[in-house]
Amino acid sequence: MAAAPTHAQLVVLGGGPGGYPAAFEAADHGMKVVLVDQDPQPGGVCLNRGCIPSKALLHVAKLIQEARESSHWGVTYAEPTIDLDKLRSFKNGVVTQLTGGIRQLCKARGVDLVQARGSFLSSNTLQLTAPDGTQSQLTFDHCIVAVGSRPAMPPVFNIGDPRVMDSTGALALADIPGRLLVIGGGYIGLEMGSVYAALGSKVTVVEALPVLLAAADRDLVAPLQKRLAGLFAAIHVNTKVMSLKATPEGIVAELQGEGVATPQVFDRVLVSVGRTPNGKGVGLENTKAVVTDRGYLEVDRNMRTADPKIMAIGDVAGEPMLAHKATREAKVAVETLLGEPAQFDNIAIPAVVFTDPELAWCGITEAEAKAAGREVIVTKFPWAASGRAQTIGRTEGLTKMILEPKTERILGVGIVGPGAGELIAEGVLAVETAAVARDLAESIHAHPTLSETMMEAAESSFTQATHMFRPKRK
Repeated sequence: MAAAPTHAQLVVLGGGPGGYPAAFEAADHGMKVVLVDQDPQPGGVCLNRGCIPSKALLHVAKLIQEARESSHWGVTYAEPTIDLDKLRSFKNGVVTQLTGGIRQLCKARGVDLVQARGSFLSSNTLQLTAPDGTQSQLTFDHCIVAVGSRPAMPPVFNIGDPRVMDSTGALALADIPGRLLVIGGGYIGLEMGSVYAALGSKVTVVEALPVLLAAADRDLVAPLQKRLAGLFAAIHVNTKVMSLKATPEGIVAELQGEGVATPQVFDRVLVSVGRTPNGKGVGLENTKAVVTDRGYLEVDRNMRTADPKIMAIGDVAGEPMLAHKATREAKVAVETLLGEPAQFDNIAIPAVVFTDPELAWCGITEAEAKAAGREVIVTKFPWAASGRAQTIGRTEGLTKMILEPKTERILGVGIVGPGAGELIAEGVLAVETAAVARDLAESIHAHPTLSETMMEAAESSFTQATHMFRPKRK
């Protein structure tokens, strides 16, 4: 730490998908930047213990499922042999390559990357604690806080047994449990449940709410839930896990739900009930920034806190906790520091569940419109009418649009099906640019592609979609 810088024009605290883009953007505009991150490798939770390693495993899971299902098309493979060491090596190799790339970009841009835990001593001073315990101080003109979040672990589940895992533990792939309990029917639970089910675990998902993926429209969740019902051993909604108990035979879970057998024994348990922002515990009480009881920093639309020297972005700055939101906020924060007329005013933040099928949406959902008493037009195009979906044997998908009645402006888009996470980008562009349905319908989409479902969903708002006929009501 002796060679570490002692002052910076800008300090970015946290090297995740909000932190390192902020550091790069500032450095590209000539600012002297120090990026402080406590992990051995930059990239934050997303790259080291979240988005990236989970997607590598989901790719393998999809490959396994497709190989099994190909027998329907006349191609039959033997059951896979799982080499966990090689699988972990593949996953870790992806992470290592990407973190190494960030480190190289720091060097190329002149960003000082410091591995340390930072804590605020005042509104312009951080105390840095290196991995070896050495401490130093770093003063700054401005600081962008991007310290992210961590998996939530309610005390009732924190029984001190390594067989009870959070998402980080699940990604470590210590083994393939015979019986896995997933607590929480959100995107993390369903994604990791899909991975372990494909590898051979009997997965039981327990969700306290009446539905899976409560933020998404029900007609989009239905095809996914149907497919997961065939992949998982059980899905219990409206069900609570009352307690966990460690025994030599496994983790005993007491469940409370109508018609749900209890107790049940599992070899491992994944707790995926959300994430907790890291706003507390980094010394922000020594500044003028306001931290809520839940650990979020209060920010305005320029990502400024109540302290004129401190900004905040990413998970710690509020929902939704998504990497791509953090990256956009990073640009806004730096542009604000540079005196540019920037604001975080995006209205279409895409959400993607990387299960198989994938589920994605942006803008307003049908359920949100209904709850707000807002009149909208809803158009849908089922993938059973898509030539491309037929050729890949995946006709369960659905593309839908939420439109403003008078103008037919596109207010929201939802997609379920393979590749939905890629297709939603067109929906984001449409919502952000206030496109109307005719704009999409009259834009030529390549044939045969799944993207045509966007064109035909838009077309059906003002005329008959080419590949679907609905008799007009008298």
